[in-house]
Amino acid sequence: MLIALIILAVLALYGVSVYNGLVKNRQQVKEAWSTIDTQLKRRYDLIPNLVETVKGYASHESGTLEKVIQARATAMSQTGAKDKGKAEEGLTGALKSIFALGESYPELKANTNFLSLQQELSDTETKIQASRQFYNTVVMGLNSKIEMFPSNIFAKLFHFEKADFFELSGEEAKAAQQAPQVKF
Repeated sequence: MLIALIILAVLALYGVSVYNGLVKNRQQVKEAWSTIDTQLKRRYDLIPNLVETVKGYASHESGTLEKVIQARATAMSQTGAKDKGKAEEGLTGALKSIFALGESYPELKANTNFLSLQQELSDTETKIQASRQFYNTVVMGLNSKIEMFPSNIFAKLFHFEKADFFELSGEEAKAAQQAPQVKF
């Protein structure tokens, strides 16, 4: 009888440990997503300033500026990792078109506000990439535990669900897979 109680106690402790590990992983996913959201909000806050700076130099490029504003609004309205990822691709493309305007307008390219905003957005993009990588790492950990035996039993029992990866698709994915070309 004592041996049965000891085995039962060990199994209970193991179950609690697995459950707590799943909860910890789920919280890490939430925290990592929050970090991405923080960096994206920073990016969204910089965009209106960038648009206003460009407006003064390239007023006849309103179509480009409107695309950026629309892409920003779309990206801000998305919540899930998949939807947010697709919207962010659109915003990244729209921002590239604004930076291309800098090449067409030497006065804009020399403007300190434009240069400062461009540098801040570049820094933010780097932070977003690092946040995405961290998020995907913790999602992989959670999803692995949800699928692996014996933790999958506890995951099903307590209704743990797999999280979506923050993935690139379309043009951004193609660009990320290709090596940059250097020409002299």
